[in-house]
Amino acid sequence: MKKMGMDAYRFSISWSRILPYGSVKGGINKVGVAYYNNLINELLKYDIKPFVTLFHWDLPQALEDKYGGFLSKNIVKDFKAYSEVCFQEFGDQVKHWITLNEPYAYSAFGYDTATLAPGRHSSTNGNSSTGNSAVEPYIVAHNILLSHAAVVRVYKSKYQAVQKGLIGITLVSHWMLPYSKSTSDQKATQRAIDFMFGWFMDPITEGRYPTTMRNLVGTRLPKFTAHESSMVKGSFDFVGLNYYTSMYAADVLMPPNAINTSYTLDSRANLTAKRNGILIGPVAGSSWLHVYPRGIGELLKYIKHRYANPPIFITENGIDEKNDDTISLAQALNDTWRINYHSKYLSFIQQAIRGGSNIQGYFAWSLLDNFEWSNGYIVRFGLHYVDYKKKLNRYPKASAYWFRKFLE
Repeated sequence: MKKMGMDAYRFSISWSRILPYGSVKGGINKVGVAYYNNLINELLKYDIKPFVTLFHWDLPQALEDKYGGFLSKNIVKDFKAYSEVCFQEFGDQVKHWITLNEPYAYSAFGYDTATLAPGRHSSTNGNSSTGNSAVEPYIVAHNILLSHAAVVRVYKSKYQAVQKGLIGITLVSHWMLPYSKSTSDQKATQRAIDFMFGWFMDPITEGRYPTTMRNLVGTRLPKFTAHESSMVKGSFDFVGLNYYTSMYAADVLMPPNAINTSYTLDSRANLTAKRNGILIGPVAGSSWLHVYPRGIGELLKYIKHRYANPPIFITENGIDEKNDDTISLAQALNDTWRINYHSKYLSFIQQAIRGGSNIQGYFAWSLLDNFEWSNGYIVRFGLHYVDYKKKLNRYPKASAYWFRKFLE
């Protein structure tokens, strides 16, 4: 990173590595604390600012077993206690905290589609149900927001004045375009944005969920008490934004038997990357990721006008390729399309900055090829190639050299 000219590194702390049993009562793992202190000290030695995420989906199993994790409001107390341990152990050197990463993905994919842990969903194929796709995503998201607000409040009241750091949350969103010029598709587009981004951005800026969600989800959507609303509203110094791709949104006329059955169907918007047989952009290694650079500029413009131009760190932006063991190392390192991706996306970010968007920084996803959740190691997002077969040796790809020149 130092050789590349980077001045910041975003990483996540594993809750279980600090508190093996999830709660402070179970004891603090001093070896885990030492591990992160060593990393932070090494970063600062090279003038690289640590940006620390407190929760990136790895819930301690003990809390899942004890009360169902984020399905229970008990999580608020335990997450706050864990976060305080981190503030106490690392806050003297960490000046940028992110409470949670992509609560949308955790809630929707963990409790509706079941593509992420803990893999809960309603039965749709005759198998016994392990959850309730119509209710649980909203409960989990609500408890995430309450947990986030509780941590921000304790940081601001007990640590911020002394440690002089900032705290926020990282949200993810696609940009959405209407599938057609029809009014119904334009309304569907707004619903799609509300159900992905507004689901969390509206509460932290306005203290309530988007009107579209309240109207369509009804009593299945939890309500904030007046006290909770005041805690959640304004609970950030900055917003982290993860952006990769864009989608078309089309209005869906729901059959009666599909209404109120899942979060995914509640928005009544069909998302697709193809319109009239033409893709919105070239597909990457992951089938969901289509290259559409203009989308990041449009999303930043939307956030500026819709949410009073909050300070934004773009905490993830990048593209992957499929892992291919049949090609040579030289071929694997020649990622000219990744250079093209970052160059074009950064040009639209530059336009947004010139247009007044309050963008504070940019993190490429990712520095190294990594374990990509349910995809494991079958895709590669890194600026550096990791040889999984030979002692995890690391090699800069063409994009790493490009980034060095760009940063110079």
